[in-house]
Amino acid sequence: MYRSVRAAALSIKPKKWDKAANADKLEDFVRQAAAQGAELVVAPEGFLEGYVVMDVIEDPDLRADMWEIAEPPDGPCIQRFSDLAAELRIVLCFGYAERRDDGVYNAAIILGPDGEHCGTYYKTQLAEGACDDWDFNRLGHSLRAIDTPVGRVGTMICNDRWNPLIARAQVMDGAQALLIPSFGSRSRDQNLNVIARARENGVPVVEANVGVNLIVSKGEVAAYVWGTDRISLATIEIPLPPSEVNARAVAEEFMTWRGPEMQRRYERTVEKISS
Repeated sequence: MYRSVRAAALSIKPKKWDKAANADKLEDFVRQAAAQGAELVVAPEGFLEGYVVMDVIEDPDLRADMWEIAEPPDGPCIQRFSDLAAELRIVLCFGYAERRDDGVYNAAIILGPDGEHCGTYYKTQLAEGACDDWDFNRLGHSLRAIDTPVGRVGTMICNDRWNPLIARAQVMDGAQALLIPSFGSRSRDQNLNVIARARENGVPVVEANVGVNLIVSKGEVAAYVWGTDRISLATIEIPLPPSEVNARAVAEEFMTWRGPEMQRRYERTVEKISS
């Protein structure tokens, strides 16, 4: 049994170091997606600040700027998009640099249709590696699924998608869908990895990347759009969690199907042996 959810992925490109402009652009595209019926909207990695971590790695003098532009968990931009999710009655996931006491994290927040903070995931596998001295780019340490009104979801950020264990750990924690805010590869291999994560775990995946969107449901590509500043929409089928009630419902569905199907097969068999 499945729950059908209308999902949107945004392939929007941010401006580096311009949080105000990026927040306005994100709101505009989220509103467009909701107007087209989206119940779940996913936007790219590091969108609020414009994904500037590599700039800071290359120029350490920008560390202070990174700390300044990073959004605290209860910052004004988070409140703005909490209010927007509540207004539009959607589940919203987007990436941003989050400032905490011990450093800045590559984060993906999930906000619910009542404006609630469902949870935040912190990137656990960094393409650029990790170093204790990099307080502007801390490594996440938790692989737990997050409860949302559309189901329990797992989250990966960009490079995380290449590691099947990151997805599997969250599915084993009850994730019924995977959300992937990205800012990186648009290669065929990355697409195949996203599809693989969906198929090996039996859950839908919604990836929002800068320049490409990919939505997978029931192991097949439900939407794929190449290009920046585009919206992809598709209905994803989220499997219901294991339970006695759901097991009985599936069994009843099978039994209902089986009756006429067995009769048709019987008639074909009799016709075959009689001819």
